[in-house]
Parts: sequence; structure tokens; C-alpha cells
Amino acid sequence: MKNIIRPVIVLFAALTVVTGLVYPVVVTAVAHAAFPGQSNGSVIEKNGKPIGSELIGQQFDARGYFWGRLSATSPNPYNATASSGSNLGPTNPALADEIKGRISALHDADPNNTAPVPVDLVTSSGSGLDPEISPAAAAYQIDRVAKARKLSHNDVDALVQRATTGRQFGILGEARVNVLKLNLALDELKPAS
Repeated sequence: MKNIIRPVIVLFAALTVVTGLVYPVVVTAVAHAAFPGQSNGSVIEKNGKPIGSELIGQQFDARGYFWGRLSATSPNPYNATASSGSNLGPTNPALADEIKGRISALHDADPNNTAPVPVDLVTSSGSGLDPEISPAAAAYQIDRVAKARKLSHNDVDALVQRATTGRQFGILGEARVNVLKLNLALDELKPAS
């Protein structure tokens, strides 16, 4: 029995050290060396202070800012510790009520906008943390933001165009706009009053 237990304990200890300590330390060191921003959470800083991550949405609801996708996390929106979708099916009346409420809020914020509301402005993402919107969703909001900031439509549109990221490698995914980065660029152009 002693001949069996000793090798098992040694193998268990060796594998614990290799897979539990050595491997994570090596992978972390390589990630920090090769991808320092991403390995630290893609944090966005302003004046040396972290204000958010490129990867997690934030709540914006003032008229002078672009609004992101709805967040289904609770108890607070964009709560990374509670990442989840709403799990409401397309025939669920609660989903229809949520969409109607968001359309109403968008129309209340910009009553003269008669364009069709892009779907990503009225539905939550699968994670509830989506930091990006479609270029169509950003374009829908340009007039409201321009009026609130007392900027021209063309200035805000140019900002949206610069903030738009195309498909990865030209073929993967869809064009998108990071809401936090766009709002930060908007604050640099003209701070919200």
C-alpha cells in the first residue's frame, strides 16, 4: 500500500504546482507582455483615473450623450457580476412592454425624430453588458445629442464616423460604435453643460 500512496501524493503535489502555480504565472506573464491593455481589462483612463472598460457598457441617459443598449443585469445596469440576458422570449408581453417603454423614452428625448428606432436601442444584449451599438443606432441619436450640446449635426456625425469600428479583418462581425469612447470624444469636443 505504501508503494502506491507515495507516488500518488508526489504526482498530486507535482501537478498541483505545475497546473495551479507555474502554468497560471507563465500565462499571465506572457499576456501582460504581449497584450498589456487587454490583460488588464481594457481599462479607459481619463486624467490618470480609470473611468471604465472598453468591454463593459455604462449607463448614459442624459440627452447630451449617446445611449447604449439596455442592460438586463440587476440590481444595477451593466453590473458585471450579474451578467445575463433578460431571457424574455419574443412572445412575452414583458418584452413588448420593455420595448414600448424604451421607444417612448427615445421619443420623449427627441420628439422630432420620426426615423425608425434601431432594434439595438430597444433590446438588451445576451450578456447585459454590451458596450457597443450599431452605426444606425448612433446615427439615430445624432440630432438629439447635437441639439443638447449646441453642436452642428455634421460635427457630431463626423465624430460618430471616426468612432465607428468596421468589421474585424473586413469580414467578421458587424460595424460598431463603442458608446463610452464616443461619449468621451464628445466631451473633448464640447463638455456637457
